[in-house]
Amino acid sequence: MKCRWLVAAACASVLLAASIDAAENSAAAVIEHYGLQEADAPVKDRKGWRKPKRILVGGFAARLSAELQSAAPEVEFIVAGTPEAKSKIASVDAIIGVCDPETLNAGKSIQWIQLVTAGVENCVSIPAVKERNILVTNMQRIAGPVIAEHVMAMMLGLARGLDVYVPAQAQGKWIPRLPPGRATTVDGKTMLVVGLGGIGSEVAKRAHALGMKVTATRNSGRTGPDFVSYVGLSDELPKLASEADVVVNTAPLTPQTQGIFNAALFAKMKPTAYFINIARGGSVVTSDLVDALNNKTIAGAGLDVTDPEPLPPGHPLWKAPNLIITPHVSADTDLGGQAPLQVVRENLKRYAAGDKMLSVVDVARGY
Repeated sequence: MKCRWLVAAACASVLLAASIDAAENSAAAVIEHYGLQEADAPVKDRKGWRKPKRILVGGFAARLSAELQSAAPEVEFIVAGTPEAKSKIASVDAIIGVCDPETLNAGKSIQWIQLVTAGVENCVSIPAVKERNILVTNMQRIAGPVIAEHVMAMMLGLARGLDVYVPAQAQGKWIPRLPPGRATTVDGKTMLVVGLGGIGSEVAKRAHALGMKVTATRNSGRTGPDFVSYVGLSDELPKLASEADVVVNTAPLTPQTQGIFNAALFAKMKPTAYFINIARGGSVVTSDLVDALNNKTIAGAGLDVTDPEPLPPGHPLWKAPNLIITPHVSADTDLGGQAPLQVVRENLKRYAAGDKMLSVVDVARGY
């Protein structure tokens, strides 16, 4: 499972160096800064909850035994993939940093899964999660500000023709001018944010600050922040896309969003519009996007995620015009790993105490 916040090795090394006291002292600040959502009811009210005695840790979390132990001194932490884990998995109460069918099948007592990524589709699609009503929490909102900056970089890069100039620089070519209409401004233009959640709201905030009109869609209702002029439901996507100059996908991957960006939707968009995807490649019908770019149905695209991924050599997307591709790195940052560490530690303390959890995933909705 890919870590959207940092690659696993970097994530581990940064978090190992984090101060336990600093994490404890700033947990409240992290919750406030990122707008983390607290569950309505304490976890002790859930059927099957009990004070955890054993927790399985995997991925970077497996290297954080000291930090985790300080948050829950009475818990025994077991590292995934070890002989000890195999012998004790049946009595594990929760897992941190791992979610796979094999672990859930062997760990019949597992009641809570703490993911270290924002994306949850690979986990919540496991039948046991829903069948056993397992609590799932994740890193929603934590990478939102960083990913939003990546969206702005892609949008401005396309608007100012950097997708043309940067390759030309590498070849030592001086291109004095782009084709007429290719260099554009974003001030006064309209951005549509598809999926107005934590990341989408951060994108919208920055677009508004650049003087753009921002519209959005969301599945849960029509409410939104003041800097979004209109929030529509998911069935309004075609209409809103036809009115936008930039369409940004920040929606989670669910059965409802699989392949929603297809030939029909690209045909609705303005021929001068840009499409940016930093969510999931599976939301896009890749062949339709290639056609839309080659046929100039849309003006360009910025992709941090693709389908397939990694994008193999020779794939048609590599040669599509007016396209910026980055390799699923929009959450990379120099900020370090304090925020995700604090979320894991705080949720661990809350779970052990039976308190209200942070960043609870709606398993039925898939995000």
